[in-house]
Amino acid sequence: MLTRKQLDLLRFIQQRLRESGVPPSFDEMKDALDLKSKSGIHRLITALEERGFLRRLPNRARAIEVIRLPESLGAVPPVPAAAGEPRRFTPSVVEGGKKGPARPTAQATDEQGRAISIPIMGRIAAGTPISAIQNQSSAITLSPDFLASGEHYALEVRGDSMVEAGILDGDLVVIRKQDTANTGDIIVALIDDEEATLKRLRKRGSSIALEAANPAYETRVLGPDRVQIQGRLVSLVRRY
Repeated sequence: MLTRKQLDLLRFIQQRLRESGVPPSFDEMKDALDLKSKSGIHRLITALEERGFLRRLPNRARAIEVIRLPESLGAVPPVPAAAGEPRRFTPSVVEGGKKGPARPTAQATDEQGRAISIPIMGRIAAGTPISAIQNQSSAITLSPDFLASGEHYALEVRGDSMVEAGILDGDLVVIRKQDTANTGDIIVALIDDEEATLKRLRKRGSSIALEAANPAYETRVLGPDRVQIQGRLVSLVRRY
């Protein structure tokens, strides 16, 4: 699963390669995506490499090769030409390497109320933010007793910033897909349309605080325009 900015960058690189045969510079990529620094481009390219969409060729300047494109790329609007045009992200934007977009399983059981299959959509950090939503890698079957109403997806936790909330490295968190939450909820938060993390939500006036459950990590206080809520934690699964 690609975030919108990852998708925008991949489209921009592919368009430039098709038009001129030469990949864009980091400055051109930064300007095209309206980012403030080239470090954001480095993170996006690394994420696309890890997902098998791009390859950087060693010992060559501006040597970027597009290996593959998501099959649903054509259904997504092109990179905005005007700087500052808003771009939004939801967990079901693009599912690379599969047919059609990823759709969390609808919350419906049979008449006997038997278990529901929930897609596992990748990894999320409970610590330093990493990309949250990737391709659906597998699924987990849960009793309806562990779910709320609505649509759900699961993520594998990486990191230790939520240990005092009982969330450990390697746990699976089950997330109800929603874009609002209450103070005190543990949420999937997307920061600056680039990175996501699992944290407890605290509202401080007009600001949003993302609070860890580990004293080794500082609380991050951000403007509401920098944070998008992707879902709320409803259950946790631990394998022994």
